[in-house]
Amino acid sequence: MDGILVVDKPAGMTSRDVVNILTKVFHTKKIGHTGTLDPLATGVLVVCVGKSTKLVEILTSLEKEYILEAELGIATDTLDVTGKVLQKEKVHISKEKIEEALKSMLGTYLQEVPIYSAVKIKGKKLYEYARNGEEVELPKREVNIQEVELQNVSYTEEQTQIQVRVVVSKGTYIRAFIRDLANKLNTVGMMTSLKRTKQGKFQVEDAYSLEKIEGNEYTFVPIETVLKSYKRIEVSLEEKQKIQNGCLLLKSEEEEPILFTYQGIPLALYKTYEKDTQYMKPWKML
Repeated sequence: MDGILVVDKPAGMTSRDVVNILTKVFHTKKIGHTGTLDPLATGVLVVCVGKSTKLVEILTSLEKEYILEAELGIATDTLDVTGKVLQKEKVHISKEKIEEALKSMLGTYLQEVPIYSAVKIKGKKLYEYARNGEEVELPKREVNIQEVELQNVSYTEEQTQIQVRVVVSKGTYIRAFIRDLANKLNTVGMMTSLKRTKQGKFQVEDAYSLEKIEGNEYTFVPIETVLKSYKRIEVSLEEKQKIQNGCLLLKSEEEEPILFTYQGIPLALYKTYEKDTQYMKPWKML
């Protein structure tokens, strides 16, 4: 039971909950997801089963596309609609100003991690500090906003509601993105809904609901599909044995990582050895 499964995560469930369900479905503990979705969020959750768990790091690093809905003029402690309201103000912001602010967010910036997150500081998760009412300095991470598109703007009596499509790098918190966007508009904001529509080439249209998976209506994406983008080098039987033993190899290509195969079967991905750059070392054994 080896392969990648694209799950359409329902709202109200953690990513860990999904993994726990699939552990029982596939009768294996060798399973993991490749990018946490908040319980509120829905959509693409890429899951690795069996040998494909070796690709978790690769898949986690892929860019992700989201459709978000937010309300400008309301702030909560969790930065989304599930939290306690901290601030509320009347704001009617024009479409032009919102588009201008969104465009200004394109590129790389340092994003402050939300207090309600599982990031660990001194061995304790940030949300534990929040729940205990303890103060902690929030870390900042470099994120990249690759694409952004305002899809809709509407108004209630007091607030401005927006729908945005955004493509972001690994580690970007969409709740924090909304907070930062609101700050550029001199107001506050919170996320009201979130759907991950794409991760790398995995799309929500190709995702399976948990009900279908439990009913045996699904297809695994082969490990080979993920490895197609890497340069391949076919090796001899002797070289195959060296690779399987984790040996260093002389570097013959500038491109990396390199996928070494034997009779067309993937063996390992190699990267440059930092201590001696004329060699390559195993990065992912397959």
